[in-house]
Amino acid sequence: MKVPATPLGMMTKIYRKVLPSVHEELGKWKQMASAIPDEELRRQALASIESKTFHCEGGSIYSLIAQDHYKDVIRFIVAYQTISDYLDNLCDRSVSLDPEDFRALHDAMLHALTPGAKLENYYRYRDVTSDGGYLEALVETCQSFLATLPSLPVIQPALHELAGFYCDLQVHKHVKQDQRVPRLQEWFRNHQDKLPEMSWYEFSACSGSTLGIFCIASYAATRRDMGQLVAVLKDGYFPWVQGLHILLDYFIDQEEDREGGDLNFCFYYDNDDMMISRFNHFIEQADESISTLPDKSFHKMINRGLLGIYLADKKVASQAHVRALSRKIMKRAGGSGMFFFINGWLYRRLKPGL
Repeated sequence: MKVPATPLGMMTKIYRKVLPSVHEELGKWKQMASAIPDEELRRQALASIESKTFHCEGGSIYSLIAQDHYKDVIRFIVAYQTISDYLDNLCDRSVSLDPEDFRALHDAMLHALTPGAKLENYYRYRDVTSDGGYLEALVETCQSFLATLPSLPVIQPALHELAGFYCDLQVHKHVKQDQRVPRLQEWFRNHQDKLPEMSWYEFSACSGSTLGIFCIASYAATRRDMGQLVAVLKDGYFPWVQGLHILLDYFIDQEEDREGGDLNFCFYYDNDDMMISRFNHFIEQADESISTLPDKSFHKMINRGLLGIYLADKKVASQAHVRALSRKIMKRAGGSGMFFFINGWLYRRLKPGL
């Protein structure tokens, strides 16, 4: 099985291979989540699967890089993304707003990338009974996959770096409302000298994606020598591709976040023209950053697919202002972007629950 190089080839493999395997894996985790003894943990675990299935579906596209090992990679991606979505729900619904609690929960994401790491009580700062081993099982599934990779020692620093950014973001953005922006701004200042020119809220967006982790792990599933490639992959995805990914995620959630009083990085642009200009900049830089990667046609389709799939979301159709702006963004997507837009539009409307 070759890495797809055309939109039609990619979509064919997604429908025939990726999506069935993703839903099979999610079915197993949903069954385990249904048996969680603690009522609140059970509710959030099930909600994270039911409302964020598309995160696992999208992330698992990277399994196509692993060719004949795609099912093993999907098992890892679904488990890791499910940890991310589950913990995000727990933090969003938290009444404590305790950064120590959020840090302890997200230690699970670092342990998941560290075979042999001793598992902890990730809920130690909150009043819960038991999750029936749910989070530990997710962590151990990730560890089991990574332990099979000959290049793990080579790729692990990059995985930890990207996961470290992600975990820091989740801690800072979920604390008390008046502390969020100052913490995020200080965090940005600590890393600013190593970043291209961007704002604190754009850096936050770049840190909130798991795509770089999935890309590196997928290549490592079939390649023994990752010495030079791992840095190329990490730099190819962070910051620009990951930033584009999360900015689009926040872009379509604007109305929902405004009503809920939630942090949304799109709110910090001075005006719509500035936001569209920066989105276009992220698209250009994302294209440039993946231009030296192996299978660059595949990665460019990912960039176009992000635009098409997110802007085809039902949330866009329900927000007149966002819908108008999305048309301007789609102009940069070209023919392949429109192809993914149409596929995303149909898939989300024909499949129940999306």
